Amino acid sequence: MKRACFAISILLMAAIFTGCTVFGRSKDFVAFDENALKQVTTGKTSASEVTQLFGPPNKIVKLSNGNAYVYERSVDKGTGLWLVLLTFANFDTQYDRIVFLINNDDVVTHFGSSFNSEAASYGMPF
Repeated sequence: MKRACFAISILLMAAIFTGCTVFGRSKDFVAFDENALKQVTTGKTSASEVTQLFGPPNKIVKLSNGNAYVYERSVDKGTGLWLVLLTFANFDTQYDRIVFLINNDDVVTHFGSSFNSEAASYGMPF
C-alpha cells in the first residue's frame, strides 16, 4: 500500500511540474542611423529632409504652431513558463524614439531622441 501511495505521489508531482519554457524576441524595426541624426540642424533642416533621412514618420502630431514627427522602433523580449496548473510570464518592451518639432514654415525647431531598445532583457517570469 505504501508503494502504491508513493508511486501515485510521484506521478502526481511529475504531472504538476511537467511544462514548457519559452523565450521569444520581436524586433520591429531597422535601426536608426545615428549619423543621420547628426545631419539635422535646428533652424535649417526642412521637414522633407527629415523624411529623406528617416523615411515616413510613425506618427504626425498636429500642434498649434506646426507638427511633430515621431519615429519609433521597439524590441520585445518575453519569457514564459507553463506548468500544468500554473503559468508565469515576463515581457519587456524597450523603444528607440526620435521626435522632430517642425514649425509652420516646415523647418525643424527642436528634436530629441532616446535609444533604449538594446536594454530589453529576458527575465525570470516570477
